Amino acid sequence: PMQQMSVYGPVVKIHPVVLASIGDSYERRNEGASRVIGTLLGTIDKHSVEVTNCFSVPHNESEDEVAVDMEFAKNMYDLHKRVSPSEVIVGWYATGFEITEHSVLIHEYYSREATNPIHLTMDTALQSGKMNIRAYVSAQMGVPGKTVGVMFTPLSVKYKYYDTERIGVDLLQRTRDAPNTTNGLTSDLCQVGGAAGRVQDMLATVLTYIEDVLSGKQMADNSVGRYLMDLVNKVPKITAEDFETMLNSNINDLLMVTYLSNLTQAQIALNEKIVVL
Repeated sequence: PMQQMSVYGPVVKIHPVVLASIGDSYERRNEGASRVIGTLLGTIDKHSVEVTNCFSVPHNESEDEVAVDMEFAKNMYDLHKRVSPSEVIVGWYATGFEITEHSVLIHEYYSREATNPIHLTMDTALQSGKMNIRAYVSAQMGVPGKTVGVMFTPLSVKYKYYDTERIGVDLLQRTRDAPNTTNGLTSDLCQVGGAAGRVQDMLATVLTYIEDVLSGKQMADNSVGRYLMDLVNKVPKITAEDFETMLNSNINDLLMVTYLSNLTQAQIALNEKIVVL
């Protein structure tokens, strides 16, 4: 297989849970296995492929041959469809830094399961000094009527996350500089406070920029101005008193729900103890 360094085709958007799952499957690989492979699940549109989930597929690999448990892959996909019907097979992944001859054979199988599947590689062994993540799409090449080869062309890779995934990503970021430290999840109130603090910092940066433009210290940028106008237009027109009333009402509702849930948990625990007695 050949690798061509030009980039074309859809943009591959990968969620953090996919990378964590691939890393976990590599750590749990069978003894003697050099790499792990698996199926990528997600959604497809005209310009991008969004990878939101994955699962590993057992396989045996030697210098001469490769055997993949196709039945396992089919059963796992059927189970995933029951939970997330919108997720379809978009390709497959393999740990490692390069594409091998066996990758071509595995890619042929996934070409029967999905239209133009992508192939994702994740350098879990850090051969290049960091965990490189690359995505490819294949195309046949050769002279008609002669031997036909396969060319893997790299695609642009971007990272995307849901709000719930952002919590885990932020937690990992805090342990990056000190891997031996332990950090727990912060409370909801702390997260709201942190988010409010970040918003305040961003607003301070915006105000500083506006003041510098008005005083002539900095040249005005039309694109920034359009973003600021769009931001101002999105802010709802509401008085401070109405906002405070609405906020207090929502807080009271939240406190009531929390109180009722705690009361229910206490009632259930009490009933269990009475039954035991």
